[in-house]
Amino acid sequence: MRQVMSTEDLRRVTTRIAHEIVERNEGTNEVVIVGIPTRGRPFADRIARVLSDIEGREITAGSLDIGMYRDDLDTRPRTRIGPTEIPENIDGKTVVIADDVLFTGRTIRAALDALADLGRPGAVQLAVVVDRGHRQLPIRADFVGKNIPTAASERILVRFEEIDGEDGVWVDQGGDG
Repeated sequence: MRQVMSTEDLRRVTTRIAHEIVERNEGTNEVVIVGIPTRGRPFADRIARVLSDIEGREITAGSLDIGMYRDDLDTRPRTRIGPTEIPENIDGKTVVIADDVLFTGRTIRAALDALADLGRPGAVQLAVVVDRGHRQLPIRADFVGKNIPTAASERILVRFEEIDGEDGVWVDQGGDG
């Protein structure tokens, strides 16, 4: 396994993405941040903390569980369904979905379906720590921490202190994709 991002790299990426969100949306008054469990949630929380510092007001991130919206429920091991906690009404707002890795695009497709059941956002944007390529659907991230081209057999492991006890991003050459 080879480390490609350190704790400091993750901090810089989060700060940059938060500034890009403010710039693109001309502030955060109409922005709602939601993370996809498991590792999208701490990323969303970190973005919200930086946005709070930038904007001088508290910004809270939410959580968007997509478990029941996946198109591979019959082929994946059962995962525990987590809570969906949206900090405010999303109708007409810009919802920024935060996730750790953008790969095939299927997780984000499921997130869009889940959002549609919660309301009608004015726009949806996507922030990811890593874009590794290999898209199966026409989905792209608006805010990318780092593009890391990978082989289909490799895995990207994003770790957050809050969940894993350490921060960083690794490429696992021996993964099963």
